[in-house]
Amino acid sequence: MSELPNFPLLLDIGLLARRAGEAIMDVYRQDFDVEMKADFSPLTAADLAAQKVIAAGLAQIDPQLPVISEEASQLPWEQRREWQRYWLVDPLDGTREFVKRNGEFTVNIALIDNGTPVLGVVLAPVTEELFAAARGHGAWWQVQRDAEWERISTRALANPPVAAGSRSHGGSSEATLRRLLGEEYQLHALGSSLKFCLIARGSADVYLRRGPTSEWDTAAAQCVLEEAGGAVLDLAGKPLHYNRGESLINPEFLAVGDAEIDWSARLHEAGLP
Repeated sequence: MSELPNFPLLLDIGLLARRAGEAIMDVYRQDFDVEMKADFSPLTAADLAAQKVIAAGLAQIDPQLPVISEEASQLPWEQRREWQRYWLVDPLDGTREFVKRNGEFTVNIALIDNGTPVLGVVLAPVTEELFAAARGHGAWWQVQRDAEWERISTRALANPPVAAGSRSHGGSSEATLRRLLGEEYQLHALGSSLKFCLIARGSADVYLRRGPTSEWDTAAAQCVLEEAGGAVLDLAGKPLHYNRGESLINPEFLAVGDAEIDWSARLHEAGLP
């Protein structure tokens, strides 16, 4: 066990995520309605309650920094293209898992600087696990509220490797994973950004995402994984970056724990991108 670095902003954002998690759990414990957004993704009162808490909290911490959030209207690219530093937020990542009541959803808050996540917190409200990281300060895990902080790190590629996979977004990744990892890899299905955190604490090796995700889905957990020693790469082997253009949709990507491996070569050999 270790003490979290003396980085007040990281502590403040962690506490803000916990307040958002409390708002989510207030809804989770009751009956709730589910609406469908224009993209056919679900929306609940918990998404909106967490958004309200986070928006107010970030405005208090630094009223000058702009915010991109899943549950807020997005400014046009003409304005966003000038941003060097901003918050990127998913108040409730894994709403489908929330609706299923399986506990595999998170609060994601990231600070982006020049296209790179430099601070990230990921909270799992049901278990109270909190993952926190900041550039140059390492990645940390608090197993529940008020517990001691533990510094976490990724592992060397296991034999057989473990691939974290999506709980609600299946797909045809199995053949690609076999080409990347070999025939004997194991699959661990998990919802939301917890897949990145599983790799960050050395319990899985890769997460291959085929199909769309939004920038707010990945940024906070990417910071955690990178500070734990891993990487998040597009399928050309380049680090995933943010605020790239009009669209807030990520390219397909591979999150890895063992950054010593030449994943670019493996991706190429596997026929990707």
